[in-house]
Amino acid sequence: MSKKITGRALVAVLLALSYSAEAQQPSKVPKIGFLVVPSRAFFANRIELFQQGLHSLGYVEGKNILIEYRYAEGNLDRLPDLAKELVSVKVDVIVTTSTQSVLAAKNATRTIPIVFAAVNDPVATRLVDSLAMPGGNVTGLSILAPELGGKRLELLKEAVPRITRVTFLWGSGSQASTVVTVRETQAAARALGLQCQSIEVRDSKGFDSAFEAATKGRAQALLTSPGPVINTHQARIVEFAAKNRLPAMYAAPEFVDAGGLMSYAPNYTDQYRRAAIYVDKILKGAKPADLPVEQPTKFEFVINLKTAKQIGLTIPPNVLARADKVIR
Repeated sequence: MSKKITGRALVAVLLALSYSAEAQQPSKVPKIGFLVVPSRAFFANRIELFQQGLHSLGYVEGKNILIEYRYAEGNLDRLPDLAKELVSVKVDVIVTTSTQSVLAAKNATRTIPIVFAAVNDPVATRLVDSLAMPGGNVTGLSILAPELGGKRLELLKEAVPRITRVTFLWGSGSQASTVVTVRETQAAARALGLQCQSIEVRDSKGFDSAFEAATKGRAQALLTSPGPVINTHQARIVEFAAKNRLPAMYAAPEFVDAGGLMSYAPNYTDQYRRAAIYVDKILKGAKPADLPVEQPTKFEFVINLKTAKQIGLTIPPNVLARADKVIR
């Protein structure tokens, strides 16, 4: 009888020790991969917004969540290797931004969830099956770029009523959404009675010839599209506009912060904080296929009055009143 009791006691002790050891083992810290096409400098603010979104959900980088950052520095050819690196370090979720980087991540993995924070048209580019039911391992937030081209032109024309010719500078990406963006912008220009000179820039080497073409085309104003090639060379574009005293409308507020005249874009503060919500849901068990793609609900019109003064432009009061942010 005593031997049976001793045996049972021993088993109980061993089980208790086993449970204790399991309880003491640290839980796995989730790891996020962040794949960015533009430079680290251009993307610093958006990364910070994403981090703030995570923090509001209880995550602290370096403590209960880790982030692996990869920057292509504007070189699209680097994306496949950077995406493979993130897969090799076993991230739990990949967060990215442009269509090109989503495609690179999607080609690198069909199992790791991918969340995009700002792409033009995820359905047209076949990143997802539909907005309501993405399918596969990809979901996130769209920026509706094609529809915004007309709005940017409209605001530019209201700010500078005298213009009749505008140069539209866009970065190629060999994607369906780019074609739609260009077509919609040209249609909007015709509706506003503007001559639109459309100039494609494929890479960093194409800017000199693009600027030369804009000058020969007697551009009176400048419009840019969203995209990694354009964003990466923000400083060159802003400098060209300032040197030639061209009123310019950009697709991202970072251009205005850097001295550009105006921007109209989705509110990226909202976009990147919402991207953090997607990550949180996925880490808690949700599948990307079941998380609908969201479209922007907030937009931001930014004007830099310092730049307006430098190029000799007076912004009409009715346009100034519509701005969400004014840099004085």
